Amino acid sequence: MAYENIIFETEENVAIIKFNRPKALNAINPALLADVRDAMEKIEANPFVKVLILTGEGEKAFVAGADISHMVNLSPLQARLFSQEGHNLMFKLENLSIPVIACVNGFALGGGTEIAMACDFIYASENAKFGQPEINLGIMPGFGGTQRLSRLVGKAMAKELCMSGGMISAQEAKDTGLVNKVFPPESLWEETMKTANLLASKGKVSMRAVKQCIDRGFDVDMRTGCYMEADAFALCMASPDGKEGMSAFLEKRKPEFKGG
Repeated sequence: MAYENIIFETEENVAIIKFNRPKALNAINPALLADVRDAMEKIEANPFVKVLILTGEGEKAFVAGADISHMVNLSPLQARLFSQEGHNLMFKLENLSIPVIACVNGFALGGGTEIAMACDFIYASENAKFGQPEINLGIMPGFGGTQRLSRLVGKAMAKELCMSGGMISAQEAKDTGLVNKVFPPESLWEETMKTANLLASKGKVSMRAVKQCIDRGFDVDMRTGCYMEADAFALCMASPDGKEGMSAFLEKRKPEFKGG
């Protein structure tokens, strides 16, 4: 299926979604959200896909926010529905059973930062910029910016970004803990694919278990999180992938994980 607002492709076990509205700096509108949601459903249904990469088409932007020409005439009810639609997609990203890497190749503002924060890893170009500039328009973040940002960088930094409407560089974002790694523009994609292929070489069952335990652990106390980890550890041990991985180690060969 050809999409109007994204480019969707796969390279072996890695799925790639490129936001494809470069003339609008890949700004978010309902049609783009629908395209991404549909592509993600295809990814979930494909047992051979082990990693997802999100990036922006063009050299200027990952996603430079929401499409203001769409937002300007929204009623309060329509605005809430648009926000909820964005939240639903962010939750879907977070809950995807495979790792998701945001390959931030330029501006990641407003919804762009919010999408990146819903991913498991953020790799950024040296020329990337992050921010929540909605306050400059007399509004506020609507896709989780006030919630995820404070959890990732702390309350003080989150308030500064959301209340000032300013931008920070990729290196500043890395220093705050928002970004994992920063690369020169010419090597960003190669380094992102290198990590994607590394992750794809691991067992899908254990990868899903690790992701779920870390993410859900933030919502429970330490004791509950550790019990949750013990349950997941037992399931991994009982899985074919777990048995294959340990057998391969003892036999001094490379494991062949099947995803079971």
